[in-house]
Amino acid sequence: MSIKPLVAGNWKMNGLTSAKAEFEAMQSQYDGGLQGVVDLMICPPATLLGSLASTSGAVAVGAQDCHANESGAHTGDLSPEILVDSGASAIIVGHSERRADHGETSELVRSKAQAANRAGATAIICVGETKDEREAGKAEEVVIGQLSASVPDSANAQNAIIAYEPVWAIGTGLTPTADDVRQIHAAIRNALTERFGNGGAEFKILYGGSVKPANASELMGVENVNGALVGGASLKADDFLGIAKSYLG
Repeated sequence: MSIKPLVAGNWKMNGLTSAKAEFEAMQSQYDGGLQGVVDLMICPPATLLGSLASTSGAVAVGAQDCHANESGAHTGDLSPEILVDSGASAIIVGHSERRADHGETSELVRSKAQAANRAGATAIICVGETKDEREAGKAEEVVIGQLSASVPDSANAQNAIIAYEPVWAIGTGLTPTADDVRQIHAAIRNALTERFGNGGAEFKILYGGSVKPANASELMGVENVNGALVGGASLKADDFLGIAKSYLG
């Protein structure tokens, strides 16, 4: 079975109105040949979501986080329904920066994933270990523990994507070896198939953590790596498309 890969860009807390020009460049250069082999998505700050989503083209738009509730007295938060109404087709939940900066638990991440699905969006569910956890030999244990607690029972390959991002590799320029990535992605795949049966083989599993054009071919070629969740390299059209073009061979 072939899984069409996804390269998704997480702009994090970056992107003023002028950044729309980079997104428009991505749209214009995402031609038919590339569209046939890889899906593209950008997750901008919420302030740009509606504007980018209104831009004609095949690059999808997603959101970086959501509240679990549909509406209510939650000042400063955004529900999945609001984000979908603005044009989001997917919502990142459980990113390590949310887990660290905001103390988000895997149980909360699960509720956000369920909420994203409730609103009709795909949940991009993030898992990953810290440097201390890896050095202690606990990388696989931590990742599978997060996966088990963060992924809802209702998840399937249509409403959920898993993103493995080793925390120590995000924005540091450090990347795990291809064998390290292969080991963790295999463990994630095994956990998904044990839990969801044959359906577990159909989930996209993205790799994230200092992905750039120079290392994309090697990382994207690893078994059970079905694309990338890209940080800094997604801010510029040339870099982002350079990663996507690794699928052209």
